[in-house]
Amino acid sequence: MLTLFRPKTGEVRALAVEHATNAILHPWLKQQLSQILSQLPAVDPTGTPVWGHSWSDWGDNEENALRFGWPPVRMVLILDNLAGHCSVDLLFWCYEQGIVLLFTPLGGSWLNLCESVQRILVRRALSGQHPQTAEEIKEWLSATVRGWNADPTPFEWAGKRWQRRQRQRERHRLGGSAGYTIRPIRRRWQAQDRRERVCYTL
Repeated sequence: MLTLFRPKTGEVRALAVEHATNAILHPWLKQQLSQILSQLPAVDPTGTPVWGHSWSDWGDNEENALRFGWPPVRMVLILDNLAGHCSVDLLFWCYEQGIVLLFTPLGGSWLNLCESVQRILVRRALSGQHPQTAEEIKEWLSATVRGWNADPTPFEWAGKRWQRRQRQRERHRLGGSAGYTIRPIRRRWQAQDRRERVCYTL
C-alpha cells in the first residue's frame, strides 16, 4: 500500500497496489505531492525569515539552492532509506518543488510514523477476514483508508498520553539516569529474585 501520512492532521493518502516498483511509486508520489503543494500557502522569499523555510535549516547547502534555483522550503518529506527513494530523478524533482527529503537510518523504517499507520490500517482491513483475490484486499484497504480519513487521528509528540507516561516514570526513577522501573525497588530481594533479575548496562 503506497502511503503518505501527515502526523499533524492524521490525514492518510494511500493507494493499494499489487506491485510497488519505482514506475508505479514515483508517478503516484509526484501526483500526490503536487496536490498537497497546491493547497499550501506560498512562501514569500523577501519576507521575514522563518525557521524551516531555508535549505540550510535542514542541513542542505544553501549554495546549491541558489545555484539550481530551488524555491524556499515548503514541505518536509520523511522517507525510508531505500535505493528507489534515492533516485536522482525523484530527488531533483522534490528539490525543485521546495521539498526537503529526510531519510530514516538503514534498518530504521520503524522510525517512520507512516509504517505505524500502515500496520493499523492493514489490521483493521484484514483482521479476521479471508480474502480470496488481490482485488478484494485492495478494495478493503481502500475502504479502510476512506473510513480513517472520515475521522482521522492526529499524532502528537509530548501529548497528554506522553505526559501521563512521564509522570509514571518519575515515580520510580533510578538515580539521575533515564532508566526507570514499573514498580518500586525493594530493599531486600529473595535469592530467587536475584537470580532471575539480571541486566547489563554499558
